[in-house]
Amino acid sequence: MLLKSLIPDYKGKFENVEISGVTCNSKEIKAGYLFICISGTNVDGHKFAASAKDAGAAIIVAEKDTGLDNQIIVPDTHVAYFNISANWFSNPADKLKIIGVTGTNGKTSVTYMLKKILETAGEKVGLIGTIQNMIGDKVFDSHNTTPGAYELNSLFNEMVKSGCTYAIMEVSSHALDQRRVCNITFEAAIFTNLTQDHLDYHKTMDNYLLAKKLLFKMCKKAIVNSDDPYCEKLCFGLDCKVVTYSASDNSQYSAKGINYHPESVEYELMSDSGINHIKVRTGGKFTVYNSLASAVCALELGIDVDTVSKALFDMNGVKGRAEAIPNEFGFSVIIDYAHTPDGLKNILSTFKECKKNRIITVFGCGGDRDKTKRPIMGNIAVHNSDFVIVTSDNPRSEEPMAIIKDILEGTSGTATPLKVIENRIEAIKYAISIAAENDIIVLAGKGHETYQILNTGTIHLDEREVVAEAFKELREGKLNA
Repeated sequence: MLLKSLIPDYKGKFENVEISGVTCNSKEIKAGYLFICISGTNVDGHKFAASAKDAGAAIIVAEKDTGLDNQIIVPDTHVAYFNISANWFSNPADKLKIIGVTGTNGKTSVTYMLKKILETAGEKVGLIGTIQNMIGDKVFDSHNTTPGAYELNSLFNEMVKSGCTYAIMEVSSHALDQRRVCNITFEAAIFTNLTQDHLDYHKTMDNYLLAKKLLFKMCKKAIVNSDDPYCEKLCFGLDCKVVTYSASDNSQYSAKGINYHPESVEYELMSDSGINHIKVRTGGKFTVYNSLASAVCALELGIDVDTVSKALFDMNGVKGRAEAIPNEFGFSVIIDYAHTPDGLKNILSTFKECKKNRIITVFGCGGDRDKTKRPIMGNIAVHNSDFVIVTSDNPRSEEPMAIIKDILEGTSGTATPLKVIENRIEAIKYAISIAAENDIIVLAGKGHETYQILNTGTIHLDEREVVAEAFKELREGKLNA
């Protein structure tokens, strides 16, 4: 493809240079490639411009002078990378109705619920998110909640070729801040909530909110949780149509008469068009909010309420989101991705409302991430559990016991029994070994993940496998506290 097709605004001596590929990774360079210098959080791509040229890059796109004779200077290489990638794939986003979901918690569940509703309505749907990417029923690995510009446009292109009419995607604050989704027109965008997370990156909650707000400056219609304290700030100054939903007050769409059960919720969906019964086969207040967000978005897209109701009832749970592991021992094991203060409080509160015996919580906090939430999560755990096991999550470059020490700062002053077991596998097995009938074990933080990132490298760790092994040892009488 000629350079002038990739950068239509460029007028200069390189217009008719043939480009054989596009990348921002200097290790991927082949002869004839276009290399884009991205200034990241930890690495500045401009440092690799010369090595990219030596490897065969035909054109270097940069924000500042690299001293190379094949460079093109642009105001913002992040924006350029998205536009060039979109042009490389003939602008596939323009051929799809794209729905973005953002918020601290609930993004994954909302995207899956909405995908189920649209498919029940007869649409073919692509999904981009934390657990996996999907085109119809085909599953692809996910490396980020929101992929980089080239991978994102590549996925959109595959969706178009496969006949998808909709693409539903989780949109992270990092992706918005780094302009990975710039110049997309979203058919609708959903705001779930905003609670403390990613302050290692954004520094303040106001910065975090401003990053989220960028999505709603690119959409035709905003679907917003009016119960969230940040709702008003998010909506202020938006040019798009704003539609609100609530589970605790009157809004354009409201959930009333909510009934919570251990493994389901049901409520009446109230709107100007009438009252409709909704039942979802996953427990928890968060399920009310997630299903409400997806239902409202679907209704605003023109899907009839009967289809919405049927799809939500028919839907199976989402991997790692309040995922129950069946067993014959009379206690429950729940795997959940809760890794923020609000997420942990939500999942524990859910089971606190319907528990018959103890809640045993196993959790840790990630390394190289916001340290201020560690004692907060420790405090939440001991005040919403009957027994707490503090363990390791993804410590990354940090020492696991240093992270655990931070968590323990928030656990003093309560009578809740607490045990520290650094090894996560041992911690899970211990929880199962002490479980009694009607206990609920909550394994929080890892959710869908099948790995653990240590300071020595990444290892395989799937909690479902650990639980299955513990159950086997329990049956054989080999699991002891």
